[in-house]
Amino acid sequence: KNGFEQFCINFVNEKLQQIFIELTLKAEQDEYVSEGIKWTPIDFFNNKVVCELIESKKPPGIISVMDDVCATMHAQTDGADQKLLEKLMGATLPGANHFSQFNAGFTVQHYAGKVTYDADGFCERNRDVLFTDLIETMQSSNVPFIVNLFPENTKANTRGKPTTFGSKIRTQANTLVDTLMKCQPSYVRCIKPNETKKPHDWDENRMKHQVEYLGLKENIRVRRAGFAYRRPFKKFVQRFAILTPETWPKWHGAEIDGCKHILNSVHMETDQWQIGNSKLFIKNPESLFLLEESRDRKFDAFARVIQKAFRAHKGRKDALLRREEASAVVFNKKQRRHNTMNRNFVGDYIGMEEKPTLRTFLAKRERVEFAARCMKYDRRFKPSDRYLIMTAKQILLIGAEKIKKGPEKGKVVEVVKRQLPIDGLGKISLSTKQDDFMIFHVDGEYDTLMECLFKTEFLTVYSKKYEALTGQKPQLYFNDNLTMAIKKEGWGGGGTRAVTFQRGDCDLAMLKPGGKGCVISIGDGLPSNTRPSNKPLARPQSRGGGGGGHMSRSRQSSARTKQSVDKSIAVGRRPSTQGKPTMHKTGARSQARNSIPEDDAAQVFQQARSGASRTSGKAPPPRPAHGAPKPRGKVLPKAKAIYAWDPQDASELRLVEGDIVEIVEEQETGWWKGKLRGQTGLFPYNYVEKM
Repeated sequence: KNGFEQFCINFVNEKLQQIFIELTLKAEQDEYVSEGIKWTPIDFFNNKVVCELIESKKPPGIISVMDDVCATMHAQTDGADQKLLEKLMGATLPGANHFSQFNAGFTVQHYAGKVTYDADGFCERNRDVLFTDLIETMQSSNVPFIVNLFPENTKANTRGKPTTFGSKIRTQANTLVDTLMKCQPSYVRCIKPNETKKPHDWDENRMKHQVEYLGLKENIRVRRAGFAYRRPFKKFVQRFAILTPETWPKWHGAEIDGCKHILNSVHMETDQWQIGNSKLFIKNPESLFLLEESRDRKFDAFARVIQKAFRAHKGRKDALLRREEASAVVFNKKQRRHNTMNRNFVGDYIGMEEKPTLRTFLAKRERVEFAARCMKYDRRFKPSDRYLIMTAKQILLIGAEKIKKGPEKGKVVEVVKRQLPIDGLGKISLSTKQDDFMIFHVDGEYDTLMECLFKTEFLTVYSKKYEALTGQKPQLYFNDNLTMAIKKEGWGGGGTRAVTFQRGDCDLAMLKPGGKGCVISIGDGLPSNTRPSNKPLARPQSRGGGGGGHMSRSRQSSARTKQSVDKSIAVGRRPSTQGKPTMHKTGARSQARNSIPEDDAAQVFQQARSGASRTSGKAPPPRPAHGAPKPRGKVLPKAKAIYAWDPQDASELRLVEGDIVEIVEEQETGWWKGKLRGQTGLFPYNYVEKM
């Protein structure tokens, strides 16, 4: 049984549905017509006629007729509802085809279907029986909540007909509609699946009924046939001007031509957009997504250019700062190398990302602060290759070693030769010359003599990490007469070795072991108070080329001549040939190459990449630390022997300087397989030069 209250609720719902129709169906189709867009109108039910049936004043609707009946009721309420039905029967109601009457009530064809109302009590409930004196009494309460329940203005002019509940509902509903029409509301349609309020209970007939009378089908048809996007020409050009160079930063032609130019530049199909009188219409969301994605890519590209320029600028400033920090470590204490003062710091000179075997010696996610290939000298000052790796807490010396037992006997593997905690390293000793030698002193243990091409960078990073761990400055000792403790081996050994540095004739370190010491001769470098330039390095013109991996013939012959005159033994240096580099071509290798524009500095860096030190001499390089693996075959280019090699195993080839060897296979162990004089065997790769 539906009474007066349900009638008012349905009237408000009818008004809200009218807004929905006006904003989503009627207004959209009217816009297409006004803009001159090709459009086929879609029929839909407009419930405006139902709203007029209820609220109209001229001709009078149901509420107006009910107010007239209530105005003549006075204190007599009997028969008022029957009189209302009689007046409704005789009145000429707007939208009469949506209204029907019977003995006890009437039926209204709402947008959601027919609803029958019982007229019993309509007039009594419609009367506003809350008199003015009662309202004023409640407004005089000391409780703010009670006062807010009665906001009526009782002092206003109340002449004329008394207010009714129906007229108040009509006024408030129209005020709500006026407010909503000024906004751009979004809708969430709720559909009631059943009357039982239980999950998984689906009343299909009820669902179809709601979908039909909510106007959802018409709304979907309008949306499918319509245009998902519409913008005035000016706003469209402003948003998507960045897509073409002609429209960015400003389009100088007609705005409608700018829209067409942008759409043609992204090759949007012509059936996906239309030009109206003042707006551009785009049909499918996918077409709009194409524009937005293209716009995002443009902004992303420009952002990357700005980011790249800023990072380059910041990188150059950071490089200047790091060079200043590095200079402060050895300032007024040690001579500096020529052409190495203004190079950039790379940190990783061996490409740790490309060497998973070396990463296994580190903890998970342990960051590498410095990594380079260096030379370590034993008690007899014989050199051997080492990877010098420094993390935030430790220094690792990694070298190659043969497996002596087990099924993999003879296989060469990389092992940790020594592990030094940074905060446990007592002191590092260096000379005052321009050489690259360092002595690691460990309290209560033996010392280690190292030669590292990037010693200044190493010392800078080490100083920061040591100070972070201990809160103190590291001990760096500079003197030309150094002493190092050697490791005990078996029954003998132990003791100390003296390392003396003296002035030589060239920039290459010349080692002369003798007795329980070694004399290292090297020429004068830059003064110890030399500071790096404050100007950033020029950016390289190309990524390839550069100094290459070869030492110039004049420098090689000069070094050999000086060594033959001095008759000293130069050890630890591999010839700078076209051997396989130790760094990956896309990692720190390219960065380091770009950071040293001078030819000499690039040559020095190429030597470091191949594991070379700065020592030189005619004497052939030492035998590779890796054992000679069994030969495997693959034909590769020829190479020329630049040093003589005496085989120490039946699987090795004998080389004479000038021999032409046919390379069968290049192996990462340091041994290559080749053919010479009808024999196939192994030889050290740093004794030959590719042709």
